[in-house]
Amino acid sequence: MRTVRASAWYDLVVTAGFATPWTYGLVHGVLSSGGEAAGLGALPPLEPMQVLFANLMGSVVIVWAALRLLRPLPVHGLLDGVARLLFASWQAYAATHGAPALLWPFFAVELALGVVQLVPWWRARRVERTAGPAAPAVG
Repeated sequence: MRTVRASAWYDLVVTAGFATPWTYGLVHGVLSSGGEAAGLGALPPLEPMQVLFANLMGSVVIVWAALRLLRPLPVHGLLDGVARLLFASWQAYAATHGAPALLWPFFAVELALGVVQLVPWWRARRVERTAGPAAPAVG
């Protein structure tokens, strides 16, 4: 459950600024400046639809993070792992289709947290297959 909570804290720290138009404007400026300074490129200029989608993503991720902090369950790790692999896929797609290279560090974190949360599930499935079907319960 430590990994589920750690990924939730990461989400809160990284995405809280995306949740409102005002905070996203600040985050956008910081990310653009940092990306340019690091040679990874700036974000495109702010537009209403971009702000809307950033706010929707930020809001949903904050609620999802709160659930994992308040009630971390193994299934939350499974679902978060799957979601992170999906996020990483779309980040890689965007980065390879003209989005700023600023996405690559976020891609690396998403991929790592996704794999770390899915490995226990993969191992458990492997053990189940090796052990065969469980014996019926007696009683």
